[in-house]
Amino acid sequence: MGARKFSEVTQNVDVFLPTDVTNRFEYIRHISNIDQLAPHLGGRSNGWRELAFTVGAAHTAVFDLGSTRAGPAARARNGQGGGRRGRRASKEVLLPQAAEAAVSGVDDADAALLFEWTTRLTTQRASFTNSIHGEIARVFARDLIRPSARFNYRSTIRLVEKGFYEFLNWFDDFSWYPLGRVVGGTVYPGIMITAGIAHWIMNALNFPVDIRNVCVFLAPFFSAFTAVACYLLTTEIKDASAGLLAAAFIGIAPGYISRSVAGSYDNEGIAIFLLMITFYFWLKALKLGSAFYGGIAALFYFYMVSAWGGYVFIINLIPLHVLTLLCMGRFTPRLYVSYSTFYVVGTLSSMEIPFVGFQPTWTSEHMAALGVFGLIQIFAFVEVVRSHLSAKDFQNLLYALVFFVGGLGIYTDMIAAGKIAPFTGRFYSLWDTGYAKKYIPIIASVSEHQPTPWTSFFFDLQLLMPLFPAGVYFCFQELRDEHVFIILYAVTGSYFASVMVRLMLTLTPCVCIASAFAVSKLLDVYLSWPKEIVDDEDEGEPETVKKAAEGKSSEPKAPKTILFGIKESDASFAIVLSVSVILVLFAWHCTWVTSNSYSSPSIVLASTNRDGSQHIIDDFREAYYWLRQNSAPEDKILSWWDYGYQITGMANRTVLVDNNTWNNTHIATVGKVMSCSQDVAYPVMRKHDVKFVLVIFGAVLGYSGDDINKFLWMIRIGEGVYPNDVSERKFFTERGEYRVDDGATETMKNSVMYRASYYRFAELYGPQGQPYDRVRGQSIPRTPIGLHVMDEAFTSENYIVRIYQVKDLDNVGRSLNAASSFGKVKRKKRVSAKPPVAKAAKKRVDDDDD
Repeated sequence: MGARKFSEVTQNVDVFLPTDVTNRFEYIRHISNIDQLAPHLGGRSNGWRELAFTVGAAHTAVFDLGSTRAGPAARARNGQGGGRRGRRASKEVLLPQAAEAAVSGVDDADAALLFEWTTRLTTQRASFTNSIHGEIARVFARDLIRPSARFNYRSTIRLVEKGFYEFLNWFDDFSWYPLGRVVGGTVYPGIMITAGIAHWIMNALNFPVDIRNVCVFLAPFFSAFTAVACYLLTTEIKDASAGLLAAAFIGIAPGYISRSVAGSYDNEGIAIFLLMITFYFWLKALKLGSAFYGGIAALFYFYMVSAWGGYVFIINLIPLHVLTLLCMGRFTPRLYVSYSTFYVVGTLSSMEIPFVGFQPTWTSEHMAALGVFGLIQIFAFVEVVRSHLSAKDFQNLLYALVFFVGGLGIYTDMIAAGKIAPFTGRFYSLWDTGYAKKYIPIIASVSEHQPTPWTSFFFDLQLLMPLFPAGVYFCFQELRDEHVFIILYAVTGSYFASVMVRLMLTLTPCVCIASAFAVSKLLDVYLSWPKEIVDDEDEGEPETVKKAAEGKSSEPKAPKTILFGIKESDASFAIVLSVSVILVLFAWHCTWVTSNSYSSPSIVLASTNRDGSQHIIDDFREAYYWLRQNSAPEDKILSWWDYGYQITGMANRTVLVDNNTWNNTHIATVGKVMSCSQDVAYPVMRKHDVKFVLVIFGAVLGYSGDDINKFLWMIRIGEGVYPNDVSERKFFTERGEYRVDDGATETMKNSVMYRASYYRFAELYGPQGQPYDRVRGQSIPRTPIGLHVMDEAFTSENYIVRIYQVKDLDNVGRSLNAASSFGKVKRKKRVSAKPPVAKAAKKRVDDDDD
């Protein structure tokens, strides 16, 4: 009966262990569920652990849980021995005997059928494994593999298992060793709380679902809400037809799908919905002058503050909208009520988030909202005074200007006095793209903080790019309050998206709304029936012309009408057909971009073989699984911060730095270790109890995201804190070239990063081959590279991940360099020198002989 009781056999439970199999249905469920297990729990790893089935003696099945992905070279390096399958972990499972078979419903015929099905599955293994692996990697692996998603998942597990208050007080000692991290006060907890509430609701309604599945599908679930929010927002700007188009555009636009695919468990997965729904209720409140809708907008703003740091965009764009309306002379009680309600409720509620705290009262990013709030109070006061007293408009304007200039002066004085914090470096980098590179290299080192190339706009938006300015033009034609908001959104969003790749996400909804506005305007003309409307062209004629025309004819004149719309159906059909074809091609482009660029997990790489089949490169998970199995739980791992979340989440080991990047000095310490020589780096590693060093090396396969390409950022960050130990200039040649071949500088060749990357790299090319770096396009010298403070512990199958174990101190007190070279240098045979007297005597004897 296996490891379960008879009462449990009839229950529909997941069967993960072979010992739980009691009938053929559970066996099929078992081989399906084995893919969902983590590697350390018996799931497939290192190329997806496969289940091979062989027939043994009577009623005996042998399950081979060995992996077949690792190549012979990798297994030889890792100590697994030769052979195709390497070292197996075979396990015998005895099927139930006749007595138990009667109970479990398994007889000889069932067993034969089971063997037949297993044989068929085994023969189809090659194609089936590739397809299943691709789908699982695309859908399920992403939530556990993306760096920030992995950390969010760990935090959500803590929240669900320990409760909300334990989550807020959680001290994570697996990150930023030896400092640690107080998670509750350093994260935006919105996405974790959302997933936890969804998990609780579904289980309360008797829909048992694992929290992992909730995290995987949370972003696609909220993407549907985003489409609804875009529909509602566009209907406030134009009508329902434009709203439907906007919802369709946001549903397929690659610029948004990049953060809303299944498994993208990031803050942006729910933040874009909150961004759109906040803007919708703001415009609703502005139209109606409703404090109720203003309060709802403030509550969604509070939700946005808890979910993503991009809430700063909301708290600056809405005040900018209000200020623009005031400058246009459009102050109304509706504007006063809506903005005052939004600002007061939104600011007070946002201060409840621990990570935000009192920042809305003293940081520069929030001062624009406070200034506009004070300005609108002045406008309201002036209107009240004007309604009761006869004051001159000039005096009112002068008083408002005096108050505004005085407030600006007070604000400047408070910044100078330190009462208000200046803008952050990330904010300055939005206005000066070279600021971060000069002063804060840790910000510039993030790929998402780089300026956006113009090709990315067309790649992510394609057809929407030419339609976007057309929609903004139509907004200028009408220029109602809501149209002013879209114009401001378009201008600011376009600028920020151009200076930072990551902010393309905030621009995409605005582009979809404006494009839907333009297409809807076009279809309104060509799809509507021709109708007569009153011609108002004569409104611009001078009054004298109108009076002269009335004097000549005393008879009442019928109003002039013109025909609106396209009279010929052929022209309408041609235009509508053309637009439909263009939209279909746009949908085709979006599907292609999504499937090829935004649907693959970042940790499982895929390439295409010559025959068109897919080749999976699984080096990252192979390395993290090795770390988990071959290192002690208390071991500390040193790597660049890009891989911190992955190591902590997948290898369950402590790291020095991770993707939170909150401590520049600690990151600079890692940069110093990588940039300096072994003798300088070793004391730092010992000081931080480092046991393993992990580097990413892509020269073998041509993987451009390796650490050598990121090395300059490590050098710059390290130089900012340790200028005496690290100098960027020493890593460039005299001609200013960044080289890794024979022309590389001695500082480059002696750095820990260079030696750890190219260690034993020449051996791959044999005794006569020339080592070649496929990423840098340079030939690597064959001179052997030595390591005396580290030993190679693991190298993945494709040489992408390399792990080195840091040596302990020498037992007899020698330096590690001397200890490593001991016994390797052959001593020269000593030649005893003859005394000078003997030489002189011999010379005299030779002279006598002559």
